[in-house]
Amino acid sequence: MIHLRVDPSDPDPALIARAAAVIKAGGLVAMPTDTLYGLAANPFDEAAVRRVFLVKGRPEDNPLLLVAADLDQIRSSLGPMPAMALALAERFWPGPLTLLVPATPVLPPDLTSGTDVVGVRVPAHAVPRRLCRASGSPLTATSANVAGQPATADPEMVAETLGPHIDVLLDAGKTLGGPASTVIDTTDERPRLVRAGAVPWEQVLACLNER
Repeated sequence: MIHLRVDPSDPDPALIARAAAVIKAGGLVAMPTDTLYGLAANPFDEAAVRRVFLVKGRPEDNPLLLVAADLDQIRSSLGPMPAMALALAERFWPGPLTLLVPATPVLPPDLTSGTDVVGVRVPAHAVPRRLCRASGSPLTATSANVAGQPATADPEMVAETLGPHIDVLLDAGKTLGGPASTVIDTTDERPRLVRAGAVPWEQVLACLNER
């Protein structure tokens, strides 16, 4: 594992480019987010996606969530978003709100666990956003831990538990921690809370009621 220390607010472009090159080659990179550390891989690379599941020991019926550099990257990579999703994105992104949107058919079935939806968000952290931009696409962002073990905000814990199985650790120090992102299904007429998290459900409903 290559251990790269980066500034959380202004990461060195050369180090980000180095990590992005690993991802483009099918590798796995542990990265900070605005909540916890996540495991980044190219979501369009079937072998890389399978490797994420293998490294984490993650059940195959538990789909992977994505992060992106910005809304434009999501649109260009995943296609149009429902109006409900756009309203929530404009209010809460960058931030810890993951939106389930229709999945493009070019995503590997393993990533979505065979469903027709994929979860994506724009995190409020410079490192993952710049890594997504340098990689040229959204990236997986499942928590950087072994399935069944607590997710972590500490890069040293990531190194201890996953170090032998990943290619790069982008170490920006401890993240804010706290709850994981809230996950909302926006693919139906009404929003559905899939996972409670950092953004309260009441704030999501209040935002949509203002439309």
